[in-house]
Amino acid sequence: MRLIRFGNQGAERPGLWNDGRIVDLWRHFPEMPDIGEVFFRDDWLSKIAGLRDDGESMDVRLGPPVARPSKLICLGKNYLEHAQEGNFDAPEKPLLFAKATSALSGPTDPILLPRSCGQVDWEVELAVVIGREGKRIHPENAWDYIAGYTVMNDVSGREAQFGDGQWFRGKSFDTFAPLGPALVTPEEIDDIRNLQLTARVDDQLMQTGNTGDLVFDIPHLLAYISEDITLLPGDVISTGTPAGVGIFRDPPITLAAGNVVTCRIDMLGELINPVVAPI
Repeated sequence: MRLIRFGNQGAERPGLWNDGRIVDLWRHFPEMPDIGEVFFRDDWLSKIAGLRDDGESMDVRLGPPVARPSKLICLGKNYLEHAQEGNFDAPEKPLLFAKATSALSGPTDPILLPRSCGQVDWEVELAVVIGREGKRIHPENAWDYIAGYTVMNDVSGREAQFGDGQWFRGKSFDTFAPLGPALVTPEEIDDIRNLQLTARVDDQLMQTGNTGDLVFDIPHLLAYISEDITLLPGDVISTGTPAGVGIFRDPPITLAAGNVVTCRIDMLGELINPVVAPI
């Protein structure tokens, strides 16, 4: 299944993506919660699995495919070549940081340049959505805790990230976490450990990588995070970015109003986000 949320910002409806057509799930299941913690806890994935509806064509905005996750956890330096391009060693253990969940936006929503920070950069990433509560998850059981996968652009305000002494503000500006276009359930994917990732700015290819090159793979990450942090259904874990970000280029390249950033992962889809000036 490919779960989506569609409609105006703040008024999204849960749906299914069916080869360009949208199935409005609330038409069939008006009692169903939005796609988030309660949706997964109550096993709505199983309840909607047998739905027969081809959907309809709609010219409508897509929102982030998960509503109000309790946590948005990200990984730093989880591709070796990305660590090396910044002259860092590969981490000996996962480097975790958090983004504010208020940074989430949809797959075609604009990236709003902040007033208080320059050097805005792109980072294409594979994001994992948790499907059931877990603590001290064993790596061999980790796949059972995953609801699906999606694409995230871990947009980063480098001036704040590197200037504040910690990363939270520079990673959490409004619109700095485009997510989507759909939450793709595991049976739709041939091998999550062998998907190509790319990021383009306008027509220029900036990043290319493969999910098989993660320093710490998905089972390891879920086990490490959940050792003393309870993962809740709907939580999002973004697994890190490959080499090719702007700040480590010579000279550095950063985003400007008028750019369009396209982040794509095989079998999951793409984000296409225009960059706009501060309001």
